[in-house]
Amino acid sequence: MEITLKGDREFDQIPSLRTKCLRINLNENIYGTFAEIGAGQETVRQFFRAGGASGTIAKAMSAYDKAFSDAIYGIEDDKRYVTEARLRKMLDHEINLVEERLSREEHPNKMFFTYANTVATIDFAKKYKGHGWVGIKYQVDANQGYNEIVLHLRFKETDARLQQETLGVLGTNLIYGAFYKYNEPKKLLRYLYDHLDKDQVEIDTINFAGPVFEDVDNRLMSLQLVKNGMTDAVMFAPDGNNVLPAKVLYKKNILALRGSFRPVTKVNMDMYKKSYDMFIKENKVDVDKTQVIFEITLSNLRAEGEIDEQDFMDRAKLLCSLGQTVLISNFQEYYKLVEYFSQYTKARMGLAMGVNNLVDIFDEKYYRHLSGGILEAFGKLFFKDLRVYLYPMQNDDDTITTSENLKVHPRMKELYKFFKYNGKVVDITDYDDSILAIFSRTVLKMIADGNDEWERMLPEGVAKLIKEKSLFGCETEQVHLGD
Repeated sequence: MEITLKGDREFDQIPSLRTKCLRINLNENIYGTFAEIGAGQETVRQFFRAGGASGTIAKAMSAYDKAFSDAIYGIEDDKRYVTEARLRKMLDHEINLVEERLSREEHPNKMFFTYANTVATIDFAKKYKGHGWVGIKYQVDANQGYNEIVLHLRFKETDARLQQETLGVLGTNLIYGAFYKYNEPKKLLRYLYDHLDKDQVEIDTINFAGPVFEDVDNRLMSLQLVKNGMTDAVMFAPDGNNVLPAKVLYKKNILALRGSFRPVTKVNMDMYKKSYDMFIKENKVDVDKTQVIFEITLSNLRAEGEIDEQDFMDRAKLLCSLGQTVLISNFQEYYKLVEYFSQYTKARMGLAMGVNNLVDIFDEKYYRHLSGGILEAFGKLFFKDLRVYLYPMQNDDDTITTSENLKVHPRMKELYKFFKYNGKVVDITDYDDSILAIFSRTVLKMIADGNDEWERMLPEGVAKLIKEKSLFGCETEQVHLGD
């Protein structure tokens, strides 16, 4: 874990919730509304208690009844209420009301805002812990457009009252950060956990938008969530925006490829395409309900002990340019990745990987923290409807390693045979043997050396993007005339 969730301040130096609310309440130019659905009015309560709220709060409401909520905000296509679409409708509707009801001529310096949330706390049977969408739409200059911060949270506490209190603290931190830390978005993220602990709530999606966040890349903000221990995994779509994993993975067949993708090579794409072709031919796999995920773990992002954010962004841009959905995770072990997917789907899963990755799976050192050791891990990995698609490896002597001649530790030999001959590990046979000698590390060295041979090792269009964007240390002057 990179930081303590209390932030980079000692706990006793963190402003109290009352101090945060009072600073906002006493700012004569901050003025807006609160709309909270599903978990009471826990955030606005903090501002009322602090005092001086009459100059800040135009309206506080809770359209808790579904009929009233639909009458105000309309009916969602999916008939659901705890969704991002619902939250955004709330933000737009409420800020429009503020604009309509207050004259800009009479209030030229007012910075309008709307804070909203739509949340479901833990159910009575305690089967679902609860989750919600929280956001703020606001100005930091009366003459400037609106900014937005929208996040998704998952409750970890098992008591509805505690969850409501947690929501009130998080909402207060968000509003305070929006106005006073917008120029330091990384700190704003960390300060969301002021007076909270990671065991209380998880933030797994956040997106920034608006004039003050023009230079913020939401993929980099995604990385911060995992880096800071706020969540174990985040996901972003090809358009570069963070997306809720549950929305992408729910009831889907999932094919996942783990790699460094530094940069993505022809081998990576061949592994993807060939494993995908095999996966969609499996029983119970509906191509229209299949999601491919390119996964990068934090361990793959570290360089000399620290995460190189520029390096991360280079990889992200390339994968997005290829139209891929990317998962950034804190799961070093594959069984944890499978457990994570299992939260959202019971459908068939596939893991496409190279020989070295499979050998690592059978290394006992990764499972010493488990009381059941490697057997417990494999029970979690393979008891699901899962299959490994193994991409071959070309050795230095030009021989090919497949599942048939792969060597694992002698103690693991029988365990490997068990899974192999029960159809859990299958070879990708229709591979392109002309590209087996391509490795990302070779490409990086060629880029550093100014050797243009690296371009032929990458998928179509990727080399051009690397040169245009000067990714992975590729200098502009290396670009040929005529490229």
